Amino acid sequence: MNDLELNLPGANDPFAEAERGDDVLTKGLVHIRLQQRNGRKSLTTVQGLDEKIKLEKLTKAFKKEFCCNGCVVDDQELGRVIQLQGDQRENVRKFIVNEKLASKKNIKVHGI
Repeated sequence: MNDLELNLPGANDPFAEAERGDDVLTKGLVHIRLQQRNGRKSLTTVQGLDEKIKLEKLTKAFKKEFCCNGCVVDDQELGRVIQLQGDQRENVRKFIVNEKLASKKNIKVHGI
């Protein structure tokens, strides 16, 4: 980047978070992401919930509340991740806050 780009008010480096390291970003945060499949199909993924929470029971509650399908997936890098059909990011965020599974400031919704 040149000097002109760096001095603009409100200029934001989208990779600034990534340079700080993964430990700083994921420590204690719940990440809710939208993953595009093909065409109009998408998945909502939830990662970083407390290890004491039974993800299978939480997934069952999500499926019943949001009328969608879902499962728990074991990922080598990310650990246990909940996958839900469709764009359920806002629904999941509200559910987690209402049930006091995580505080609002500890939830990071990606892709909005």
